[in-house]
Amino acid sequence: MAAPVPFLFASKLMFNLDEIYSVSDFLGLCRRTVERNVPHCWVQGEISNLSRPSSGHWYFSLKDERGAIRCALFRLNQRKLKFALENGISVILRGAPTVYEARGDFQMVVQQIEPAGIGNLQLAFDQLKNKLRVEGLFDAEHKKPLPSSINSIAVVSSANGAVIHDIINVLNKRYPFAKIKLYDTLVQGDGAHPKIIKALQMAEADKHSEIIILARGGGSMEDLWAFNEESLVRAIFACKKPIVSAIGHETDTTIADYVADVRAPTPSAAAALVTPDKTELLNQLEKLKSNLASAINQTLEKNQFLLQQLQLGIIDPSQELQRKAQRLDEAEARLTRTIKTLKTLNQAKLKALNTELHQHSPARFITYKIEQSKLAQKRLLKAGEKCSGLFNSELRHLNTQLHQNIARALSKHTSKLGNQAKALHILSPLSTLSRGYSITQNEEGSIVHGENEINVGDVISTTLHQGKLLSKVYDKKDS
Repeated sequence: MAAPVPFLFASKLMFNLDEIYSVSDFLGLCRRTVERNVPHCWVQGEISNLSRPSSGHWYFSLKDERGAIRCALFRLNQRKLKFALENGISVILRGAPTVYEARGDFQMVVQQIEPAGIGNLQLAFDQLKNKLRVEGLFDAEHKKPLPSSINSIAVVSSANGAVIHDIINVLNKRYPFAKIKLYDTLVQGDGAHPKIIKALQMAEADKHSEIIILARGGGSMEDLWAFNEESLVRAIFACKKPIVSAIGHETDTTIADYVADVRAPTPSAAAALVTPDKTELLNQLEKLKSNLASAINQTLEKNQFLLQQLQLGIIDPSQELQRKAQRLDEAEARLTRTIKTLKTLNQAKLKALNTELHQHSPARFITYKIEQSKLAQKRLLKAGEKCSGLFNSELRHLNTQLHQNIARALSKHTSKLGNQAKALHILSPLSTLSRGYSITQNEEGSIVHGENEINVGDVISTTLHQGKLLSKVYDKKDS
């Protein structure tokens, strides 16, 4: 603020300068007043004008039919946000009212945000599900068929739960020939989905397993949320091996179920789904054995009949060999004549091509170009030497001018400095003291200008041209 002045008169009105604020001071007062008196609160409205700059902070307006509030959701407060903000969705947010002084805007600094009318996780689930459906990750054309025979099964699950024991029990009863390899991982909590992805990638890299079962027991939507994370869903989609999703109970549904190649209602059902029943296999084996024996007998009878027919129609091999030998001699004669004819034609073509090649030989052209290159090189060297001489001469001339300019500038500034030193000496207090004047100072060291600045009994000092005097005031007189 300006220095205190009692009053300022203008246009017949009287203003107290202490009541006048600068714009920034006034906005700071407004911000402090709002932050002290308006509590943190929950506000419901519709999102509009959503902006996501590269800083990572989000800005939007929260509006209803009668008004709108500017809002700022900073990056650190976005960590617990499961769903994606979009223009037009209705939300309930908790924030701290404040004033953004740079623009003078009233705004809310958002601390927490929830969808209105639907749970945070449910909205995030629906948004991601719709996004991936549009991208085609759930399409049937991407589903890989289950292998017809299984030798090894990779199970991605927790070693501490009952899931792996249920799968082992079912496989021991139905198909004990398949090997099981467990890839132990967390299946619940904030840090579970990266570990599930890592276990899934290890199972994918295993060359021995033909299929992967992704399994865990039942639970709430929060418990199963790791299987709704987009990074895990995309890892499942990228997997080259068939994946059976067996997550939770039959009524539980995750996005992993939609992108997996097959969904099983329970982990036990997944084990039954990927393997045949050994009893059924034995029955099929007996049927195949019986069918094979019958087919072998029929084939033997048929081949014996054919053999008899062939024996009746067989020809004497010596006569056939004579006919084949005669045909071979005729073919050899034709081949010899054809080779001679082709040889004669190709020799004539080769001679014509050799003559044409000598006519178009590039040797003379290359020799001419080499001579031209040598002449151009000599001219270039001469031009370079000439340019170098010109540049050296110009450099010497510029160096001479530079030294001359420096000398002139130094002389000019030396003269100017001498004149200023003389003027400074004339104005110096020491010069004044040399003419018989003196300087008097009080006890605090301040210069005394008049008798009203000292009192009787004060000790004063007087500075002369040579030396200093200390005096005590016994009397003072008006001038």
